[in-house]
Amino acid sequence: MSRILTGIQSTGTPHLGNILGAIIPAIELSKKNNESFLFIADLHSLTQIKDAEELMENTYSTAATWLAFGLNPQKTIFYKQSDIPITTELAWILSSYFPYQRLTLAHSFKDKSNDLKNVNAALFTYPMLMAADILLYDANYVPVGKDQIQHLEITRNVASKFNNLHGETLIIPEAITDENTKLIIGTDGQKMSKSKNNIINIFLSDKQLKKQIMSIKTDSLPIESIKNPNTCNVFKLYSLIGNEAQVKQMKENYERGGYGYGEAKSQLFELILETYSKQRNTYVYLMDNRSEIDQILKEGSIRAKKIAEQVIKRVKSKLGI
Repeated sequence: MSRILTGIQSTGTPHLGNILGAIIPAIELSKKNNESFLFIADLHSLTQIKDAEELMENTYSTAATWLAFGLNPQKTIFYKQSDIPITTELAWILSSYFPYQRLTLAHSFKDKSNDLKNVNAALFTYPMLMAADILLYDANYVPVGKDQIQHLEITRNVASKFNNLHGETLIIPEAITDENTKLIIGTDGQKMSKSKNNIINIFLSDKQLKKQIMSIKTDSLPIESIKNPNTCNVFKLYSLIGNEAQVKQMKENYERGGYGYGEAKSQLFELILETYSKQRNTYVYLMDNRSEIDQILKEGSIRAKKIAEQVIKRVKSKLGI
């Protein structure tokens, strides 16, 4: 049985792009014959967020989203990164084996290196904490997006270096990438991202959610005009959620004419309400009953800690500490 590990940062409520691109695929993967680990990377989030209340709220919201979409805590070890403090101990050990110069090339640092006054030391050593997250649980496979492949290569490199010096100690993980993963566009037609403020948050109230959807950018063709669905941001989002018949019908509406973007947006809004009704209700319930989230994460951390302690013991025995 293979061991799969995924981490998600708690930088806010997961948006539709996160749900379609990461959450649903990861949960489907966990249902297969795999031992699955999923953690909320709240320590990583500290590189951006310093407000305790905001960080706590984000952690609950992230956990509630995964649980609402069907994560089974009986089959998946679901835990909070900060509940396993020896993660930082392994990160320090790994940092002693990885060259400074190589870290300057990591995307997490390099992308922000033009404005060094806003780069903290934690952001610079981010790849070492990520490596510890993975290696501490003997993970065989790590699902990653294209932007994280480099960081997984860093994990593989530092683990190989340790093994070369001390003998086989750490499992060398492999990346799982899905070439079929589609780009989830935001309300402005660019990749959906909190930093771009172009997200769709399906857990908002009906009124707020509709306002987000009505803000999706379209061209200015009049209602009577025939429209190209393939270039329309509303249709692109609708086609990711709707079934074959629904998508076909909307496509015909576009190509027939007499169909306005306002109506298309309203249909997208109704489709989201219909498709994610159960998840929205479960999310609200969990956010109103946070002790249930606490208990699930606590039980997950107990299971995770048992494995982590075995690995750190193995590592330290090779170091004489």
